Amino acid sequence: MFKVLTLNNIAVEGLRHLTRERYEVASEIAHPDAVLLRSFDMHDWDFPETVVAIGRAGAGTNNIPIDEMSARGVPVFNAPGANANAVKELVIAGLLLAARNLCDAREYVTALKETGSDLSKAVEAGKKQFVGFELPGKTLGVVGLGAIGVEVANVALALGMNVIGYDPKITVRRAWQLSSGVEHAETLDQLFQHADAVTLHVPLFDETKGLVNRDRLALMPDNSVIINFARGGIADDEAVLAALDSGKLHAYVTDFPSEATKSHPNVIALPHLGASTAEAEENCAIMVAENVKDFLENGNIRFSVNFPEARLPRLDAYRVTVANKNVPNMVGQVSTCLANAGLNIEDLLNKSFGNLAYTIVDVNGPVSAETMAELQAIEGVLTLRNLGKPVT
Repeated sequence: MFKVLTLNNIAVEGLRHLTRERYEVASEIAHPDAVLLRSFDMHDWDFPETVVAIGRAGAGTNNIPIDEMSARGVPVFNAPGANANAVKELVIAGLLLAARNLCDAREYVTALKETGSDLSKAVEAGKKQFVGFELPGKTLGVVGLGAIGVEVANVALALGMNVIGYDPKITVRRAWQLSSGVEHAETLDQLFQHADAVTLHVPLFDETKGLVNRDRLALMPDNSVIINFARGGIADDEAVLAALDSGKLHAYVTDFPSEATKSHPNVIALPHLGASTAEAEENCAIMVAENVKDFLENGNIRFSVNFPEARLPRLDAYRVTVANKNVPNMVGQVSTCLANAGLNIEDLLNKSFGNLAYTIVDVNGPVSAETMAELQAIEGVLTLRNLGKPVT
């Protein structure tokens, strides 16, 4: 029986994949094997020593101490792409809100005190204050071409916009999904120089902090738009406010309001609505539950932010998994230890990711506690799991 601790409300559709026959799932549970969460901040949380997997029902993992988990040999799973449609729709909605001045226009109408024919006159008199612009022919710059960025770029093209994208780390999979009509920017400065609007779809870390700054904003055409549904901190608030006040920016649309930005008349600030749809929450929960389940039961890793993808079909064999530092001769030492125990290797998979490596080994007989202790004693081994034979 596996124990799974939930630190936030996880969509029921996802939890249904953790069947009662094999899983105990609760918001309070002792000695959990895995933890599922959404926005809970784990940085000051005391991790139980029993935890072998963390599952984030969403894409971003800034609320999880990734380095600490890596040092423990604990994979952190997320759900990239599961909320892509929800965020894509919100980005396009944000672009339209800014282009047509819809928030200001609504506030104007809501504040009207007139009635009858006077109300109609006031409506007509006020509309000239909110003249906007249309999207066809305008250029959208998309920073980050992952699951969300690709969908945003393709939809913007369908709306008649010119689209330029920047992502030096774009995957082959995402490149195949990206429309051929999206132009490639060699540098971020080039993208900002040619974009009437820029939308951000990158994680927050040292390299992306303050990515939208005074220098890049100065490159943009006047009356441009910045859309930030990625993370707070990617756009420099002071630089954005200065650009809004000078007229360089027409609007800043963000899901991450700060004290400085939330009340500015040209900021459309939303309360982190990016993935706040029932469909997105279900998709994220199902995806992360399935991947954590496959890891707990079979040792397979898919969509982990700190470990390599490693999936080996189950045979009618006994399985051991090893998470270790990426050092030479680790597989050789593991193989030798198993051979000394009289075990024959029937299948083996070894993958590495930066400073970490992961090995799945299927052998022809049960692995004793003594052999497991010898494997654990190998220098560089972080975590070791004996999964036995597959449950039928």
